Amino acid sequence: MVNAAVRRASDLGVPQTVCVVDDGGFPIVLERMDGARITGPQIAWNKAFTAAGHKRSTHLFNAPPNGPALPGNEAFGIQLSFEGRFAVFVGGFPIVVDGEVIGAVGLSGGNGEQDTACGLAALEALRDMIAGEGLTVTVAADIKK
Repeated sequence: MVNAAVRRASDLGVPQTVCVVDDGGFPIVLERMDGARITGPQIAWNKAFTAAGHKRSTHLFNAPPNGPALPGNEAFGIQLSFEGRFAVFVGGFPIVVDGEVIGAVGLSGGNGEQDTACGLAALEALRDMIAGEGLTVTVAADIKK
């Protein structure tokens, strides 16, 4: 998954940090490409932590028309939870296998479109890797359970 995300980032010309976490939000793999921001590891982990813990893509917290983390909505301020680790912007995607969230991947380094492309590349790589095992990996930018 990380290699696929790094390849896509290289193709896009954007140095990324990629973090894969387990279902508890604990890092399994963290890789910062040469030239990526030093803040990337923490941001990528925060995004992956949020996606795993809340079982949804992080960008959905601000999805139009009234994302739940926006002022006036009941989840406003959720980004202050967990000592500020709760990420409510694009770049965190749950890893969904056979309908169950088993972890997540978080990306930091590009704009939202670039982070999404790299995250989807990671999910597609997992899907392709386990295709012959009869398991289904959900690959969508709007993953929501």
